[in-house]
Amino acid sequence: MDIPGLPARRAALNLIDAVLRRGETLDQAAGTALARVSGDADRALARAIAGEVLRWRTDLDELINSATRLPLADDAKARAVLEIMLVQVLRLETPAHAVIATGLPLLMGGPRRLAHGVFSTLTKREVALPEVPTLPDAVMERWGEHGMAMAAGLAAPPPLDLALRDPAETQEWAERLGGISLMPGHVRLSRGTAIEHLEGFKDGAWWVQDLAASLPARLLGAGEGRKALDLCAAPGGKTLQLAAAGWDVTALDLSKRRLERLRDNLKRTDLTAEIVQADALKWEPEEKFDAILLDAPCTATGTARRHPDVLHRIGERQIAEMTEIQTAMLERAATWLKPGGKLVYAVCSMEPEEGEAQAAKVALAPVPIGADELPAGLAPTAEGWLRTDPGMLADEGGLDGFFVGRWQKD
Repeated sequence: MDIPGLPARRAALNLIDAVLRRGETLDQAAGTALARVSGDADRALARAIAGEVLRWRTDLDELINSATRLPLADDAKARAVLEIMLVQVLRLETPAHAVIATGLPLLMGGPRRLAHGVFSTLTKREVALPEVPTLPDAVMERWGEHGMAMAAGLAAPPPLDLALRDPAETQEWAERLGGISLMPGHVRLSRGTAIEHLEGFKDGAWWVQDLAASLPARLLGAGEGRKALDLCAAPGGKTLQLAAAGWDVTALDLSKRRLERLRDNLKRTDLTAEIVQADALKWEPEEKFDAILLDAPCTATGTARRHPDVLHRIGERQIAEMTEIQTAMLERAATWLKPGGKLVYAVCSMEPEEGEAQAAKVALAPVPIGADELPAGLAPTAEGWLRTDPGMLADEGGLDGFFVGRWQKD
């Protein structure tokens, strides 16, 4: 059936199914799901529809349930199609007639009349989504009383953050790019910007990096030629930061493909680092380091603003698997420090098991993080750690959720 826009909606349906049924990330599912979608605009539309459904799914389902006499099964195709149809009207401002024309064909041989009736009922009621998305019950149980505050930061995809190669040029780049800066070396632009066409991209004056993600490397300060190890380095934002700050960087990662991206970014920014492809749980360095940055593998629930799939596919099993890896990496990294060397541990996770609980086990001397090392509006915890969440700095566009701790070897 040759209906304009239908392949993008079918791809969105496949993306959602891959996340909810198979536990894949949106990025993992994209290759297969978008294979038959032609054109960048339609591929972007498919991603946007799927992302907004996953962001608002709890609230979309509440609307659907309010308009059905008998509840649809959670995994019913008709429910997923209705989610896709509703989110286009309520979030993407797609005309209802276009939504019907591209939505009902997804149910060929299925309950099209039911879907049409539910959609028509809800649009006639002029229903709306709340200002803040309702998090899934399992997420609220894990995040507790802070869940609602965090949810406020998940209502929309994030702006575009840039990390500058030369922090002394912050004001200049903010003005040239029409952005704002929340701390030296940072510029924030509105979302939807094509980065390859921005001034300074080809010259390597900056790279894309969420503000919160840039904080761990900053906490190691100026390198002055000393040796730093960036564990789990790819795709390389933290390696670039360390190299730009004067560290002699060894960047280690297991992924060959992701390390290629790091090589490309080093070349573009005219920065240098020694790249090592290896398993951090098996590799042994030839010499010890003055600083180690361990941005550990994690559930990445702190990135829900840009990756709303994490709200639905992360549970206790995944958290337990990640904490086991993190503990092993922390124990190994601590042995690779020179006397006086500093270790910074970071995870882009909201789960205490991956952050605070791991930090409490580190057998090194704490080096508390100071408020003067952070953007205005952020403060360290009582323990001297840093915990950010998507609800913070909301008036300025928010930031990802991170946990960061810092220690020193005696």
